[in-house]
Amino acid sequence: MNILVRSSGFLTSVQDLGRTGFRQSGVSVAGALDPHAMRVANALVGNEDNVAGLEATLGRVRLRLEDERLVAWCGGAFNVRVNDEDLPPGHACLVAKDDELLMIAPSAGSRAWLAISGGIDVAPVLGSRSTDLRGNFGGHEGRNLRDGDVLALFKERRFLNRRPDKNGDLEIAAPWISKWSAPAPWASIARRDRFLRIVRGANWDRFTPEALISLVTHPFSVTADSDRMGARLDGPELTQIDPSDLLSEAVGPGTLQVPPNGKPILLLGDCQTIGGYPKIAHVITVDLPIAAQLWPGDAVRFHEVSLAEAQDLLREREEDFSRFRVGLSLHAQ
Repeated sequence: MNILVRSSGFLTSVQDLGRTGFRQSGVSVAGALDPHAMRVANALVGNEDNVAGLEATLGRVRLRLEDERLVAWCGGAFNVRVNDEDLPPGHACLVAKDDELLMIAPSAGSRAWLAISGGIDVAPVLGSRSTDLRGNFGGHEGRNLRDGDVLALFKERRFLNRRPDKNGDLEIAAPWISKWSAPAPWASIARRDRFLRIVRGANWDRFTPEALISLVTHPFSVTADSDRMGARLDGPELTQIDPSDLLSEAVGPGTLQVPPNGKPILLLGDCQTIGGYPKIAHVITVDLPIAAQLWPGDAVRFHEVSLAEAQDLLREREEDFSRFRVGLSLHAQ
């Protein structure tokens, strides 16, 4: 069965958790800019973590499904409706054949991740179905979606047990929205008070004491020349003690680089694999969902934590997600 893209929005693409294991060959990770949101949405509809879904950026996305499916989404403050029913973030929804799903641009944040039971059936490239928009491969024809595109879906694994009631009717019939949901901080990620926790980068000591203080005490604003590769930030100039050139080294999503103009760049999922700008810091993994919601004009602040704290926060989230998976399994019985 298929999804018909009636309206593709500003920038919508097929994404999974990304393309790993090829960075030494210069291949970016790509994938959902918020892999955790993609995992949560997939869990809500009974998919495995790495099943391909959609990443929507702003815009007005309208989809029609050719058969009954479960859908769920997480992300910014989008207004999402199935026909005339509001679909809150972090809830599973049973959508009937020929129903329409509409995603309207958010009042806060910029991106959302939509999972559909069974997942989107596109050919894997280097082990991933994600779209590399800079390399023009993977996903649907290596590009963002356009009006009129048709996406195939895999056969779903039925997640909800639908037993007949005393009248012989099914207890669950579309359209149906679950009363249970994902934890609110996972489902709705958009925040107006954007604090990103960081750990020190390899080149922290190349910067002046004044620059290091400015990094954690002054706000930075996201500039218009930002994309899935990175968010360019405007704010106090981060001056280096030693401005000499560096050899290019590995970088990744979350790396905070500082070019010669002293204005930092926060790298995101489509970032290059190596870079020669000094790495002043790295945004910790559990805060990458907040970074993925940044949009031109947004303000962001940084707060330093230790590497041990960052590891503890990630470990805690993974343990919580495992318990969340177990809890969802009870709804399939």
